[in-house]
Amino acid sequence: MNLIDEIYTKSPFYGRRKIAKHLNKVCGIQINVKKVARLMKAMGIEAIYPKKNLSIPNLKHKKYPYLLSGMDIIKPNQVWSTDITYIRLRDGFIYLCAVMDWFSRYVLSWKLSNTMETTFCLDALNDAFSFGKPEIFNTDQGAQFTSNEFTKRLLAEDVKISMDGKGRVFDNIFIERLWRSLKYENIYPSSYSTYTDTRIGITKYFNFFNNERLHQSLDYNTPSSVYFSNFAVGKECNDYLKGLKGVEQFRGTQSLS
Repeated sequence: MNLIDEIYTKSPFYGRRKIAKHLNKVCGIQINVKKVARLMKAMGIEAIYPKKNLSIPNLKHKKYPYLLSGMDIIKPNQVWSTDITYIRLRDGFIYLCAVMDWFSRYVLSWKLSNTMETTFCLDALNDAFSFGKPEIFNTDQGAQFTSNEFTKRLLAEDVKISMDGKGRVFDNIFIERLWRSLKYENIYPSSYSTYTDTRIGITKYFNFFNNERLHQSLDYNTPSSVYFSNFAVGKECNDYLKGLKGVEQFRGTQSLS
């Protein structure tokens, strides 16, 4: 599963067949497509679309339209987004949910969990509200984020709800980029053993990511300096989003780097 996570993070356009071939030919592991499919299902990775489908849809929950197409993101707290990702341990795995401000890339809050229940996502949302509230909150269509508990919390704060189109990895691009950075810069090199070690390590990483890591798209400023000082980097953000429209249908892109 950890090897599959590495392959999929590097090549999010790979489905179960290509991952099985990679494991066979590159890693020397004899495994069939059916077993790869079972493992990917346990990890919450969808085999058809490049988006990690960690949040399984509930058809009874209300879905909201995607509100960010063509929108200029010009200030902090205009748009927040959230997502869940798989975190590997030496002898198992856990899940991570984070809330991010789109304009600054600032990670507002995050929570770890052994399960994908709504509670830890709602806890992350409540922690994020300590910074204020967004005008729009964007999620995927997973059951955690379409649940009555989660949407009612947003509506109670008069926040507009936006949801990604099914299988559209670029609808929530900035948090997808966060997952890739976290895994390559922290999770894979650290190879955490326990939940506690992971929590401590991710705490240090997000402190680095927010307060020290320079971002080219932020004119080489840190997320915290942009979030709290409101630097004028909106043009760079909007130029980047517009550029994605030209590659959105090309699933083999490396735009998540």
